[in-house]
Amino acid sequence: MSGRESWSTRHARLMNRLHARLSTLSRTSPRFAVQTEPRTMGQVGRGRQLLDGQFLFAGYLVESEDTAPWDLPMPAPRFEAALHGFTWLDDLAADGTGAARRRARDWTHDWVRRYGRGKGPGWTPELTARRLVRCIDHADVLLHGVRRPVAEAFRRSLAHQTRFLARRCRATPRGLPRVEALTALLLAGLALEGAQAHAGPAAKALAREAGQCIDDGGGIASRNPEELLEIFTLLTWASAALAESGRAPEPEQLAAVRRIAPTLRALRHGDGGLPRFHGGGRGAEGRLEHALALSAVRSGPAEGLAMGFARLRHGRTSVILDAAAPPEGEASANGHASTLALEVTSGRRPLIVNCGTGAAFGEKWRRAGRATASHSTLALDGFSSARLGVEGLTAGGTAELLVDAPTDVRMERHDTDLANGVIMAHDGYLATHGLTHVRQVYLSTDGRSLQGEDLLVTLERPDERRFDTARDQAGGDGVPFKVRFHLHPDVEAEHEGDGRSIRLRLRSGEVWHFRHPNGARMSLEASVFLEPGRLSPRATSQIVLSSSAREYATRVAWTLAKAKETPDAVRDLERDELETT
Repeated sequence: MSGRESWSTRHARLMNRLHARLSTLSRTSPRFAVQTEPRTMGQVGRGRQLLDGQFLFAGYLVESEDTAPWDLPMPAPRFEAALHGFTWLDDLAADGTGAARRRARDWTHDWVRRYGRGKGPGWTPELTARRLVRCIDHADVLLHGVRRPVAEAFRRSLAHQTRFLARRCRATPRGLPRVEALTALLLAGLALEGAQAHAGPAAKALAREAGQCIDDGGGIASRNPEELLEIFTLLTWASAALAESGRAPEPEQLAAVRRIAPTLRALRHGDGGLPRFHGGGRGAEGRLEHALALSAVRSGPAEGLAMGFARLRHGRTSVILDAAAPPEGEASANGHASTLALEVTSGRRPLIVNCGTGAAFGEKWRRAGRATASHSTLALDGFSSARLGVEGLTAGGTAELLVDAPTDVRMERHDTDLANGVIMAHDGYLATHGLTHVRQVYLSTDGRSLQGEDLLVTLERPDERRFDTARDQAGGDGVPFKVRFHLHPDVEAEHEGDGRSIRLRLRSGEVWHFRHPNGARMSLEASVFLEPGRLSPRATSQIVLSSSAREYATRVAWTLAKAKETPDAVRDLERDELETT
């Protein structure tokens, strides 16, 4: 398998290099047919870091005040790829100062001088697509006040990158990478004189890809909420650009947008972010709201499961639960063993979270973030509900795929006059221990109380025999397990005097109490929050309920309730932390 991948990687690199050189044979320097407002959004804080010589990409920090990015020591290929993807242009634009605009021009035109003739590591379809969109978006700033030869070289480089993308966009993996490549080709075809011939084919290919990768329920095979948002954002950009140019988007593309919007609305927490599941984070600040507004799709949240996630929401409280089997095969390359895990947000303050994707911090953290123990759910000690298998060949390279994952995942809604709830179950521990994990969660209609119960049960006689064997192998003292509730780093947690409750204080001033009546030992332990954009994981806490399954049915109940003195409406004026280190 690894030998096939090695050949595939070498072949792709060779073809990229060949087409990059062929794409630069033309000397045309096209002007802009249209110039639109930037579509992409950056972060002011990251822009200021760049001005201070702090280059934080892919979890690596390189500091150098007066060095061009291209002369920096490259700590990892992912760091170098992030530089050549040019998303830092968005951050400099967000800063908006004269110094930031000058830095954007200097670095961009230096890249054109060094690599614009088809050389260097930035000539892959994925990086070229990302870079091309940013250069077109910020062209006004990049061309302001520059000498004519520099401007012509820049425009000529855009033409070269467009031709390269036209040759290689279909070599990108299906799904988000190909949607990004085709969207960039379409936007370039609409924006650059002489490139219009690419617009029509790119629009048709983009519509076909959207129709194939977005299922009838508005989801994608990877079940990654942030990846779905990125696809949705790109499709809305493409639709808007076509409409502005007087062209009608393809019906298949518009239909995909209409399917996705209700799913994203169902996955939106009260803070406007997405839940942290299957390799995705909360999404860039403001991107979800902006994309939904741009789509002009007014339908409300999807009913029932949204891409396999259940949603409870009342008052200021939102709860999102993973209520379906994890992704399979190639789609599980970033999948997590997170079945039945939940996240809870109050207002715009995350309360209970999953640790998130550790991809930005290296392979060790990436693997740790995929384990069941990194999610707010029950896990048998030493086991995840799905395991990471050997590296498999995927469309994008090699990756550890999920194996031995739950295949039978059930979910039922159970609503009363006082609460709305779900009852869920999965068989991820059936083959190894004969146990089925059942979770019940109820959110009161005023949003002030969340009641939960986790059970480990045997359902059939063969399950009992398997459980007996597992219990004997564990020393006869039961099969140990833990129910974890990872807390957001901004939540202050402390034990209360009764020994059965933990006080949780949010930065908004809200106070919640986590209680558990019996059946387990409750502790407050260290955890991590794997937040992209930071140099290292953030320290945080987790509430852990520890017990052992000794009988054929073991039950652990818990409640999370807002303190009586906390009003229903809170004036949340506390500012979010802006530091990224």
